[in-house]
Amino acid sequence: MNLQPSPPPQPRLPSMEILGVPVVAMGWQEALDILGGYLRGRFFMPVGFLNAHNANVACADGEFARALERFLVLPDGVGVDIAAKWLHGRPFPANLNGTDFVPALIASMSSPLKVALLGATQENAGGAAEQLSALAPQHEYRVIHDGYFTKKQEPDIIADIADYRPDILLVAMGVPRQELWIERNLTSIHCTMPIAVGALLDFLSGRVPRAPLWVRRLRLEWLYRLWIEPGRLWRRYVVGNPLFLARVLAQKFVGYRAGTERVRDA
Repeated sequence: MNLQPSPPPQPRLPSMEILGVPVVAMGWQEALDILGGYLRGRFFMPVGFLNAHNANVACADGEFARALERFLVLPDGVGVDIAAKWLHGRPFPANLNGTDFVPALIASMSSPLKVALLGATQENAGGAAEQLSALAPQHEYRVIHDGYFTKKQEPDIIADIADYRPDILLVAMGVPRQELWIERNLTSIHCTMPIAVGALLDFLSGRVPRAPLWVRRLRLEWLYRLWIEPGRLWRRYVVGNPLFLARVLAQKFVGYRAGTERVRDA
């Protein structure tokens, strides 16, 4: 099934570079069509997202920044839109955030697929699978494991993925763990499209609330999340957002790129 190598060289997808990370610049339908083509062709294609927080992590973590070079990276949120305007004179054509785009991609695929979930808590992953099954019942869903596994358990989890060979594998372990885990462990023998989805399974399960639609339309979902989880997210947004914008200005005027900062050992 998923034994094809990565796709051969193709015309380069339109993209805009944010802090050294090429981010795909496409409309919603075009993105659905292109990713759908990878799935139908069974070409191995890791997918990730860039928002202000992920970009900050990439700036301080060279391994993460290098891993993103091998992902198809989609734009997520108002921060990267501001960056695109400052650096390239225009915003991204669409906000392809994972919380909205990934369920839409799954629903858009009419042929039956295998969709596997890895990460979050067992309860939230199970709830997310139920919601996806209601949204797109043409597909088969399976929870591989929660995100709280040990190094000793890892070989069995990887073997389970290879045995199941899903078309889509949703990996929800947080940044940068999920992207690095995909990069280190998965190839075309395991799945077709691993997607680093962050908190998507928590949102889909309903146990972590999303912002009301009017807040999302104002592009202030980050502020709503800060209000809901201030203890966990204040550093990401209150400190991280201004830091991201400062780094974007540094790219504009002095050519700053992700992965160039020295990181002290933990």
